[in-house]
Amino acid sequence: MLQIVITAFFLGLIFNAAPGAVFAETIRRSMRGGFREALYLQFGSLTGDAFWAVLGLMGIGVLLQSPALQAPIGIAGAAYLGYLAWDSWFAAKATTDTQPGNGGSMPAARAGVILSMTNPQNIAYWAALGSAFGAIGIADPQPLDFALFFAGFMISSILWCFVCAGVVTRVFGNAGDKWKFWTYRLCAAAFFYLACGTLYDVVKMLF
Repeated sequence: MLQIVITAFFLGLIFNAAPGAVFAETIRRSMRGGFREALYLQFGSLTGDAFWAVLGLMGIGVLLQSPALQAPIGIAGAAYLGYLAWDSWFAAKATTDTQPGNGGSMPAARAGVILSMTNPQNIAYWAALGSAFGAIGIADPQPLDFALFFAGFMISSILWCFVCAGVVTRVFGNAGDKWKFWTYRLCAAAFFYLACGTLYDVVKMLF
């Protein structure tokens, strides 16, 4: 049982540490609202992580691989990433506004929820859950195994929220206006790239 928790813990760290939209938005939030905004964004992203985890652990991996589900989620995710790219690009012009809590037009926790709920990586990760159990020698996982895996994954995810928010705020939180300007522009480019990549995957899936 301990092996399942440890495996899920490290897989959760790998999943959460992968660069992506949530990480880029965490940087952006930390530069405007500090540690609290970054942490709220990370906490919000746990909602989507938990949602897709429950679906995957309930054995709905086949459904998660269905284009009928992935396509609309991918389109929604690309649209929101496009909005973040636009918002970050023009927010770079307002880098002199450093008042805490002004991290964007949407509350940080809600933005985290949307990003994680529309993240195709979440779907792919939990759709392939069966291979994770097979790798540790469990051919027929039982409900307790799923519960332990979920617990290990969520423990690592919660820990990562504090680590990521703390490190990002330490590096970017006290940046000067010029550094903030270019960081916002880089975040905008990252969001735009991710939006295009998501749309490309949707088109490739459908056609």
